[in-house]
Amino acid sequence: MQKPPIHKSFLNAFRGVFMMIKTERNFQIELLIFFINLFFIFYFDLSYTDAALVLMASFAVLSAEIFNTAIEKICDIVQPDFDKRIGFIKDIAAGAVVLTAIASVSVGILVYWKYFFS
Repeated sequence: MQKPPIHKSFLNAFRGVFMMIKTERNFQIELLIFFINLFFIFYFDLSYTDAALVLMASFAVLSAEIFNTAIEKICDIVQPDFDKRIGFIKDIAAGAVVLTAIASVSVGILVYWKYFFS
């Protein structure tokens, strides 16, 4: 099978992101938080280092949510009926999102503290 041209690969990838925006509530919430962070980056005129930390943490959460959704969709195809083993897999994937979100909130507190309270 021949690989598609690079521009088609990018179009496919962005289509996946747009599908997440359209269909996944948690991704929509996380994207809203991302835009709030973008506002804060410019409003507080964050240093390049602080902005990079906030952006990396934000994109990590968004990426974790995409991976979690992909795992859940695959599990639903493999086993459409309830299965305790599939539930375990889905819980583990969701746990990765929660841990990433906790890390992201921690980064946010450490970065924004000096801008809000000094």
